[in-house]
Amino acid sequence: MLESNFDERKREGRLVGTRALIAAFIVITALLAVVLRLAHLQLAGHEHFSVLSRDNRVKVQPVSPARGLIFDAKGILLADNHPAFSLEITIEKVTDLAATLDELGRLIKIEPQDRARFERQRRQRIRFQGVPIRLNLTPEEVARFAVDAHRFTGVEIRADLVRTYPHGEDTAHVLGYVGRINEQDLARIDKSNYAGTQHIGKGGVEKAHESLLHGRVGYQQVEVNARGRVVRTLESHPPVSGADLHLYLDIDLQQVAREALGTERGAVAAIDPRSGGVLALVSTPSFDPNPFVSGISQKDYHALLNSPDKPLFNRAVRGQYPPGSTIKPFVGLAGLEAGVTTPRRSTYCPGYFSLPGHSHRFRCWRRGGHGAQNLQQAIAQSCDVYFYDLANRLGIDRLSSSLADFGFGSVTGIDVADELGGLLPSREWKQRARKEAWYPGETLIVGIGQGSFLATPLQLAAATAAIANRGQLIQPRVARAAQPPGEAQAKPLPLVSSRIAVSDEQHWQQLIDDMAKVIESGTARRIHSTSYRIAGKTGTSQVFSLGQNQRYNAAKIPKHLQDHALFIAFAPVEEPRIAIAVIVENGGSGGSTAAPIARRVMDAYLGAAGSGDAQEH
Repeated sequence: MLESNFDERKREGRLVGTRALIAAFIVITALLAVVLRLAHLQLAGHEHFSVLSRDNRVKVQPVSPARGLIFDAKGILLADNHPAFSLEITIEKVTDLAATLDELGRLIKIEPQDRARFERQRRQRIRFQGVPIRLNLTPEEVARFAVDAHRFTGVEIRADLVRTYPHGEDTAHVLGYVGRINEQDLARIDKSNYAGTQHIGKGGVEKAHESLLHGRVGYQQVEVNARGRVVRTLESHPPVSGADLHLYLDIDLQQVAREALGTERGAVAAIDPRSGGVLALVSTPSFDPNPFVSGISQKDYHALLNSPDKPLFNRAVRGQYPPGSTIKPFVGLAGLEAGVTTPRRSTYCPGYFSLPGHSHRFRCWRRGGHGAQNLQQAIAQSCDVYFYDLANRLGIDRLSSSLADFGFGSVTGIDVADELGGLLPSREWKQRARKEAWYPGETLIVGIGQGSFLATPLQLAAATAAIANRGQLIQPRVARAAQPPGEAQAKPLPLVSSRIAVSDEQHWQQLIDDMAKVIESGTARRIHSTSYRIAGKTGTSQVFSLGQNQRYNAAKIPKHLQDHALFIAFAPVEEPRIAIAVIVENGGSGGSTAAPIARRVMDAYLGAAGSGDAQEH
């Protein structure tokens, strides 16, 4: 019995010992694994985990550059930057976004449109980038948040420079504006250079010169605590501000042009023929670009978008209109160059023109006709029949080719974004666009600037400047020079020009003399000046076509269906300093509506304002 108990205790002892050995082995193995893992972390993984640790402690923050300023020709500030404060939320640092927004709403007024913009922008950004929930905080709101800032992890006040346009509606179309970067913008920009930047040029000069105005992003390495707040700055690389732009644009002349258009829908494009510099570029009605910078309300935006007057539409560079009779001097030059007419050759105008073998009558604007007309008389009195006949003699191929030399049918290349190029009809264009043959009657219509022929006010001004320059076609430019930060002098921007070849240089003088007669004794004699000589051409383009025996009666036609009024001119004739094109939508006669607007602008620029020498006829 005793022996049995002894054996039992012996077996238990061995079992306990075995278990102790196993437990010791497990403990030793586990300790060895821990030691090996620690060795691996300390030695092999040291660099990797040091980086992770540093990244938890050190953050790289982009620093957006200050946008370049924009000045007019006299140094007047047209686009400025002013400091503004916004309230931003970094999504990855917020545990309960809905609760945070509700709590912020009790502290600072947050409108429904603020929340809508926040939700829209947070979908476009990565989680560690701040998204603004409120813009343009007042000093009181900044102070109120600062008191309770410790309660809002991931929410902070951000100070930014915000774009402002002191002249508002006067420069909206030519300068454009900056707005929030959207998905379309992200697809075309260098994202690394726009880190920390929220705005980009959306139109006009702002968009065309974005690369100059934006500058280069900087960055700083900062140390943060466990709550993500900045403790200190470790390293800093400052941003490079954008270049300042100096324009040819004269803001005083810009305002004169806008006032001259008044409440009409229309456009004025004025160019210095010597440089191609754009002196004024106006489209009316206009809009205030400042609300677009921080985000215009949907209500206000839809009011602009749905307005029948289309204030957002830049008529100066995107408005495409039949040029009407303003095209006749260019057609006249084509006839002289082709040898199908001469200055003395006359065409009899009975009030209509018919193609040989056809009974259809293409009518002149003067129903009773002009009688015998040579080129100068036909331009001065705007005789349609003369140019029907001349266009028919030229044919569409020579006519289209000659007009293309002046830039019709192509963009001018102006440094204002989103320019359209109009439409210059040709045999090839019709076959390509409509799969139809060209008809001789269409050539006659092109010869008086009607039908499918479309041009922008800017194209007309640039082509008019080429006549003033006797064949030197200069690409219009709004920006004259760029001044990088730290540079004492602005660097002129390059100009592009080409030469319109003619067989006889005397043809230019003939054309200029003919256009001067328009002012001295022709359809624009009401703006004749004794202070300086003007060369110009009136135009009227139809909004709808009349039947063969119908007569145009403006008194019986709704305003929106009345003819457009056009006028082109340059002055002084001897040494041209300004070339101008004016269109007034549904304005009727170019001589009575558009020409006086051009005269006011030329007077202001040439220093003849108030001379009182305009002659009414």
